[in-house]
Amino acid sequence: MRYFIELSYNGKDYHGWQVQPHAITVQEKINKAISTLLQEDISVVGAGRTDAGVHASQMFAHFDTNQPIDSNFTYKLNAILPNNIVIYNIIPVANDAHARFDAVSRSYEYRIWLGRNPFLLDTTWQLLYQNIDIEAMNKAAKLLYEYNDFECFSKVKTDVNTFICKVTHAEWKLHKNELTFHITADRFLRNMVRAIVGTLLEVGLEKKTVNDFKKVIESKNRGNAGVSVPAKGLFLTNVTYNYL
Repeated sequence: MRYFIELSYNGKDYHGWQVQPHAITVQEKINKAISTLLQEDISVVGAGRTDAGVHASQMFAHFDTNQPIDSNFTYKLNAILPNNIVIYNIIPVANDAHARFDAVSRSYEYRIWLGRNPFLLDTTWQLLYQNIDIEAMNKAAKLLYEYNDFECFSKVKTDVNTFICKVTHAEWKLHKNELTFHITADRFLRNMVRAIVGTLLEVGLEKKTVNDFKKVIESKNRGNAGVSVPAKGLFLTNVTYNYL
């Protein structure tokens, strides 16, 4: 039987989602917890791979087991997981359902706090800049709809076969001191959102023009884009499937 897990996590203490040697990861913690409860070797498959320090307010993963999952399993799982990982639902699905390959879209938010807030140090990037041209950043962000090759925003050494992504939403919103970038696409390249945010901020701070942003995309050269902003402000916020 295959099950989907809906979960969230604070990524501060983890070296990303994916299991790796000599590092603590979210996937590793979940594998161990489920394996302990079911007394069998379980390896969950995630909807994506968040980098070190990145958070998820909604993530999905799947696993297979021959054992029945009772109504208390979610409670038992949360009881042995660290407090910074929370399981919300465990959903029986078809045996060919796949948390990664069946995802129709993924959404991220990048959260910037304009000023200082000691209670948001782990979940926002805090900036002293107050004069940011949000209108120009949104104008540049809309250019993402016109392209599908985002090699310029990809980590240079990566094992992907294609840099093609379809962005369906990209927008900055300001609420009091919190400046948030929202983006949705069918898939994302490694480091893509953080590189886009860094480049759009250069537009907002008048270091680049909207037309410069367009040229960056067309160059397909990571060296022409802005810096990759810190991981702590990035959240995976939504993963959608046709059958959930």
